Amino acid sequence: MEAYLVVNLNVQPLEEGRDMLLAFLSEKGFDSFEETPDGLRAYILEKNWQPSLVTELSIVQSGAVQLTFDTEKMETINWNEEWERHYEPISIGDSIHVRAPFHAPKPEVRFDLLIEPKMSFGTGHHQTTRLMSLLLLEMEVQGKSVLDMGTGTGVLAILAEKTGAREVTAIDNFEWAVENTIENAARNSCSKITALHGDAGSLEGMKFNTILANINRNVLLEDMRVYANSLLPEGYLAISGFFESDRPLLDEEAESLGLVAEKLLTEDPWAARLYRKK
Repeated sequence: MEAYLVVNLNVQPLEEGRDMLLAFLSEKGFDSFEETPDGLRAYILEKNWQPSLVTELSIVQSGAVQLTFDTEKMETINWNEEWERHYEPISIGDSIHVRAPFHAPKPEVRFDLLIEPKMSFGTGHHQTTRLMSLLLLEMEVQGKSVLDMGTGTGVLAILAEKTGAREVTAIDNFEWAVENTIENAARNSCSKITALHGDAGSLEGMKFNTILANINRNVLLEDMRVYANSLLPEGYLAISGFFESDRPLLDEEAESLGLVAEKLLTEDPWAARLYRKK
């Protein structure tokens, strides 16, 4: 088997920086990621590694994240074994269970979701996924059109269909995420999800009753006007991927666009916010 390198990355700010770093590195040839107390462990074939993959990232060059890193060599990696060792099923509230194909089903739970990440540690277990899932359960999407922006594994799009959405559009700017969403939708017998490769610029001419956007603070602030314009009257925008301390910035932007804040869920230090279009 070919030799791998493990790149140990210490990043600041930790939570937001780690999320941004994972998103950027996922397109640089790394095979897998593992969260650590100080940042990330990133796995890549030794022949594909060069320090510029990290040092020339735009978020590093701009100073958005501060990081240090070192490498260590691993001769062989059994990815199936690594994945099964790290990926545990999770329960979200009393109604949602998220598991991989090698976990036993939990039929007594209302929503038993089967998620196999395209990349080994991209499991969707982040606090913001839990917050958005709980927020979605409190919303009325029965018979409505839903957009899941930054869909990732597609877990929120799948939950939206399971809660009765008429149609779901799932968009991500990473092609592997779009492929992963299509695969996971099929695993969950979902037929109303359309997965697309793109960003907020893809929304021109589209209208939705409900928009879900679990991304990060900067993207949410940059694209909120597009989201507001893409909402039908009395439509709802649910967002997460930001710290509770950043909520006033997002509320101010939302209010300027005619969006009324209705609900707030938090899991320290993260938050999820629901807005309604006037």
